[in-house]
Amino acid sequence: MSDTTHPTRIAFVCVQNAGRSQMATAFAERERERRGLDVTILTGGTHPADAVHDEVIDAMADLGIDLSDRTPREITTDELRSCDYVATMGCSTLELDDTPTVDVRDWALDDPDGEDVDRVHDIRDEIDSRVRALFDEIEAERGASA
Repeated sequence: MSDTTHPTRIAFVCVQNAGRSQMATAFAERERERRGLDVTILTGGTHPADAVHDEVIDAMADLGIDLSDRTPREITTDELRSCDYVATMGCSTLELDDTPTVDVRDWALDDPDGEDVDRVHDIRDEIDSRVRALFDEIEAERGASA
């Protein structure tokens, strides 16, 4: 997919960019720092909300991750086509079938908006696990091509 001379580009996408994709982005930023990888991280939605969901901010704060200053944004198909990996959260309306160089994964995660704290924590923890697994793949791939 990518080579060691260019950063790996990852995008995390959902409709509102106010919950799952924001959590995934924060976990990816943490993994990038922990592993010292050259990774560019994008996030966005097809119809962004005005703010990150309160229950998501609270769930991430429980882990010491502050999302209170994040703002949902729109992401374009062109941005996604520039990526090596695109993880959708189960709700994206974007079509990248014509871009075979992008590894698109639909994580099919439940929306945390309006859910109780335990359910939000379950969704958050599933996202954390999937982000770690993706970074394991990227790390192995970059090591193999080095």
